[in-house]
Amino acid sequence: MCLILFAWKSHPKYPLVVAANRDEFYERNTAGIGWWPEHPHILAGRDQADVIGSPGTWLGLTKNGRFSALTNVRSPSEKKPDARTRGELPLMYLSGADKPDHFVEKHSKRFDQYNGFNLLMADLSDPSNAEMHWVSNRVVMGKSVRPRKTFPTQSLTPGVYGLSNAMLDTPWPKVNHRIAAFAQTLAMDTGNLKHADQYLHLLADDHEAPDRELPNTGVSLEWEKALSAAFIRTQHYGTRSSTVLRVRNDGNYEVVERRFDANGVIAHDVITGNLIGSAWANYSV
Repeated sequence: MCLILFAWKSHPKYPLVVAANRDEFYERNTAGIGWWPEHPHILAGRDQADVIGSPGTWLGLTKNGRFSALTNVRSPSEKKPDARTRGELPLMYLSGADKPDHFVEKHSKRFDQYNGFNLLMADLSDPSNAEMHWVSNRVVMGKSVRPRKTFPTQSLTPGVYGLSNAMLDTPWPKVNHRIAAFAQTLAMDTGNLKHADQYLHLLADDHEAPDRELPNTGVSLEWEKALSAAFIRTQHYGTRSSTVLRVRNDGNYEVVERRFDANGVIAHDVITGNLIGSAWANYSV
């Protein structure tokens, strides 16, 4: 993903709301969101490119309420061509049973095998004790992005957050611009799992930031400008999917995904269900 807007425990009806765009080269082989045959409890898109490691995903939800999403950290000088695919990290979390902090403790020694990433992990399997964490294998030191040597997770307090290709809540123009629209849309959401188009509309904004507001991440000014939009559209690279995920207090969820190629919309999927598990069966709202 290249833009993830999310509300954690900040809506009276939804413990988690996510609106996210995934940006990628149009030629990269990808399967849209669906249930994985080898992991029937995982609902996620699938990277089908030839990669080092296990082809994974960028955003997913499980039937018992585990959520994970990933963005890359943009720092061309730090990129290693022989690194493992970052998409296997969300898949590892979704297919396991570790709490977010235990997942980081167990796997942090291998985080240096990946190019820069941000990883979001939520566990709603116990709705009365739900938690969400963010971790990155990069740290900003002055104006430089460096590999992180220690990996403390950040347990997220209730709030509205924005994540792009820098650290959590780094005030890039598209984060600032779209998080305001997201908060407004969230405030108008009555909690009935309706009107996902309002979230998709805010994700479709292709406004580019003025030069004076652009970050300096090591790419050309032309690319910096193109990448500053929430919805990216260039000849070979752009927003491949927009995803809206809402989990309600009663365990009902809806995932809406709209997919694109260079010419426009190619698919629109809506998947609904109810989180399973004894904790949800006994939970009253």
